[in-house]
Formats: sequence, structure tokens, C-alpha cells
Amino acid sequence: MIMKKSVPNTRASMFLLVFLALVIGHGCRCGEDSRGAQVVVYTSVDQVFSEPIFRHCEETEGLHVKAVFDTEETKSTGVLNRLIAEANQPQADVFWSGDPVRPFVLIDKKLVEPYTSARAQGLPATFKSPDGNWTGFAARARVLLVNTNLVTADAMPRSIRDLADSRWRGQTAIANPLFGTTTMHVASLFAKWGDDEARNFLKSIKENNVRIASSNGEVKRLVTAGEIAFGLTDTDDAYQAVQSGVPVSIVYPDQDGMGTLFMPTTVVLIRDGPNAKAGRLLIDCLLDARVEHKMAESAAHMPLRSGVTTPPGVMRAQDIRVMSVDYPKVANTMNRIQPWLREWVGL
Repeated sequence: MIMKKSVPNTRASMFLLVFLALVIGHGCRCGEDSRGAQVVVYTSVDQVFSEPIFRHCEETEGLHVKAVFDTEETKSTGVLNRLIAEANQPQADVFWSGDPVRPFVLIDKKLVEPYTSARAQGLPATFKSPDGNWTGFAARARVLLVNTNLVTADAMPRSIRDLADSRWRGQTAIANPLFGTTTMHVASLFAKWGDDEARNFLKSIKENNVRIASSNGEVKRLVTAGEIAFGLTDTDDAYQAVQSGVPVSIVYPDQDGMGTLFMPTTVVLIRDGPNAKAGRLLIDCLLDARVEHKMAESAAHMPLRSGVTTPPGVMRAQDIRVMSVDYPKVANTMNRIQPWLREWVGL
């Protein structure tokens, strides 16, 4: 009997070799989790607070995060303008805004790709878009930081209208309203009160010799140095001042009236960004409850979720009477009043 020698299937062997080469050379696309992928994020959240969060996301999601930060003086405006300038060839995947208004400028220009993260489920519906265009978390508030060596307990300011009170003439400060959260605050007053009342208020505080500081951080410095009695700033700056041990107190204004302006940070996915999948992973990370906890500890941001613990001195969002705000309306108002604000500042 003649035994037949087994002959290998040459075509099958060649297919297997090609498949293995593709897997080794390029990686199997099945089940890929984008670990090690680069993601580009533009942010107006202070670098000292946002950078550790990005390092956390690198560790937990396996991403390589390339961040572009705003300067203190052009907070939110700088990266926002850059995103608009890059509209035809986006360089960023994600925008993490320090306020909830500026993303609507991008949404109106159709520069945002809707994305609903599963990790946003615990956030209140008030602070996220039903169509996935934006999601808010880790909020700040606009507060009065008061030097208690200069202001007695019975004379404490209780409202932003106290900036126009003649007894505080030349003893108060606000940050430049052309930039940062002060722009949003002023636009919110225009949207809430109407143009006439808001303009009259700004004129009255200017006549009361309010100081125009370069930033909210500079307002904090003026108060802690005793150069002014009180100033309008954000809770993160105010909390830093309290923690430093200087004689200051935080007042949440208008708790018996319209409420305090509340500002969740907001994240959006940029349309046609170069690394869309990695961008979604970064958004998932930012919306995790652990990030809200980290932001409460490091930056005095108030968690929007219930059940997230905060350090002593950091208020909970549900404990504050919040000013009712229509964010898209404020965004439109913010753009509309810019020429008038430039005149008010003296530019």
C-alpha cells in the first residue's frame, strides 16, 4: 500500500500569515478601547485644577491627553476664539469650559458633535442637554469675598447691588467683564433684568468707583491684602482665600431675592475632531463621580450629583438658592452686549 504524504494548504497558510501581520502591524480593531490614543482638549478651567484631572484620566482611561489652557486674563475667550478660528480644520477633540454659556457659541456655529455619555446619568437634567450637545458638572458660584477686618458682621453686603452702595465707594472690585465668568455674570443680569436696568446698575457701580481688576484672582488679592472691603469673584478663588487663613468671609449674594449665579463647568465634543473616539473616552472620564469629588477637594467646585462628599467649607449645590438662568439666552446676550461693555470698560 502506498501512503499519501500530507500536503499543507498553501492558500490557507498565506491567509493566516497576512492576517497575523495585520494584527501585529496595526492591531486588531475588534474590541479596541483606544488605550494609548492621544486626545486634544482645550479648556478654560484653571490649569492648576484641570491638569491633575487630565493626569487622572490618563491613568484610568489609558489616554494621552494633550491640553491647551487659557490664560487668566483671557479666561474662556482665548480658547473659544481659537476653536472658532479652527472651524474648517479642527485641532481639538473636546472643549471643557469653565462656564456653561460659551459652549453655546460653538453649538450655534454647529461646531459641536452630540454625545450622551452613560456616566452622565447621575447628573440633574437641568444641567445637561437632552440632545447630548453639552453636559454640565462640578459647579462654581459667583460670590462676594469680604475682608472682615474692614467690614463688621452687621455691615456685611448681602447683594451684588451693594457694589453700588455709596458707603462702599472706591472699596469694591470686579474682574474685567470682557473676559471670563464676569462676562457671563453681566450677561445673565442683562437677560434677567433687561437692558435698561442692567446698564443702569453697571453705570452706578462705575460711578461708585468700583475697581476693574484683571481677573477674579486679582479681586481675591485686593480683598486679602485689605486694599478693598469686598469684591465679586468665584467660589474657587474665594475658598483659596479662606483656606489661606486671612480674615475673609464668603457671602452668597441675593439669597433672599433672585439667588446666586451658579456656573457648572461644561464639556462638549468638537465636531470632526481628529481623535473623536478618544474624545468620547475623555468626556466619560470627566463626567465620572470621582472627578466631581476631586474637583470639590482641589478647586471647591460643588458636585451636581447627590451623594458626592465635599470638604469642610465647600457648600453643596442643593443648599444654595440658585439664580434662574436660560443659558442659551445668556450666550446670545453675551455676544450682543460686547460693544457696550467695551465702551463701559473704556476701550
